[in-house]
Parts: sequence; structure tokens; C-alpha cells
Amino acid sequence: MSDPTVVLVHGAFTDASSWRRLYRELAADGVRIKAPPNPLRGIGGGDAEYTKSVIAETEGPVLLVGHSYGGALITAAGAADNVVGLVYVAGFAPDEGETLTALQSNFPATPAGAYFTPSSLPDGGTDFFLEPRGFREAFAADLAESEAAFMAVSQRPLSAVALGEAAPAPAWRSKPSWGVLPTADRAIHPDLHRFSYDRMGAMVTEVEGASHAVMLSRPDVVGEVVREAVHALVPTV
Repeated sequence: MSDPTVVLVHGAFTDASSWRRLYRELAADGVRIKAPPNPLRGIGGGDAEYTKSVIAETEGPVLLVGHSYGGALITAAGAADNVVGLVYVAGFAPDEGETLTALQSNFPATPAGAYFTPSSLPDGGTDFFLEPRGFREAFAADLAESEAAFMAVSQRPLSAVALGEAAPAPAWRSKPSWGVLPTADRAIHPDLHRFSYDRMGAMVTEVEGASHAVMLSRPDVVGEVVREAVHALVPTV
């Protein structure tokens, strides 16, 4: 089997540029990478189908890497035959029938919840943003204030649908999985990550003091986990 292409799936309140430092880490090693946009409209609202189309258009094996809500998306889209593994970076990993809201409710509230701000759409739907004043505290406490400030004003919203839809059968039941667990995550409680990663039997790397934006603050650690997954998925002769 050839080395897998690494497909990076970003989460809510950011975009594919959130992978820029991880890209530099991996590209230096010759890893093939794709970082498609995530529509953030909900798994059943087109996100899963779009991600599946990216996977289908990728020649050879695929290693999916999902951050935050992107974790829920790779859980759904990762059932594709050419997906050989999953890496969760502070990512949700719901089981079949679970919603993200219900899953979070089983664990202590995080500061991010206080900054969720709804925005009504012309079609009657609702998007959620993080209030800029709380973005750094909730999402990126270990990044420079100026960097977090720009992320706050350039964030992309998440459809409310994504928080309340039931997850399909999870790919992690049949695919090897890795998890990056930032211990100072203030968007998704670290205990939720521990529960999810333990449930799926993932190989876990805890990053002490790292925020939800661990792929930006500690791309070296996240890069090493992805490299470990790539090497584990390529049989040696």
C-alpha cells in the first residue's frame, strides 16, 4: 500500500487556514496533503457528502484528520473504503444516534458556551458564532493576542443543525484511530475527549496546557501524531 494522503478537515469558527502550521510540518516530510473547506452546514446538511466527494477524488489510501466539529465529520465520512485511519485533534467523536449537544451535556460546561451567539438566517435557520471578546479565552488561549483577534473577526459560523443532528454509524468502530488531547481545551471539555478516545480505543497523545487551537499552538506535536499514524498504516516489507 502506498503512503496515505492526509486530508485535513477543519472545525467550526475557523477555516482551512487553521492547518497552515501543520501543513508546513508535514509537507517538509513529503506527506501528500489536502485541506478542503468544510461547509459547516451539518453532517446531513451537505458536509459529509462534500467530504466524501473529496475522499472519492483522492487516489489511493486516505488518512482523515479532523479538528473539533471536523472530528464528527470524519466519524461520519470515514466509512469510505479507501479511508485507512482517523486522527482526532481536539475532535468530537460521536457514536451512532448521539448529538453533539447531548454528548457535551454529560460533561462540565466550558467557557465557550457563554460566548455562543446565534444569528438568524433569511431561510429561517440559525448560525452560531463565538463572540469576538471571548474568542481567545474559549478557543485559542495559548496563541498570541493579535493572532486570536484576527481569527475572531474572520471566523466562519456553524449551523445550529450540526449541534442537534443524530450521528450516523461511526467510522472509528472499524478504522484505527489516534487522538490529540489538549488538556486546557476551553471549547470541548478535556474529559469529553478522554471519554471519546477511550471509547474508540484511540492511541492518545495529551498536550499539557494546550488550547482548543492545538494544531496552531503545537503543530510539532500534532505533526508527530499524524506521522505516527501514516507510518503505522504503511506495512513494512
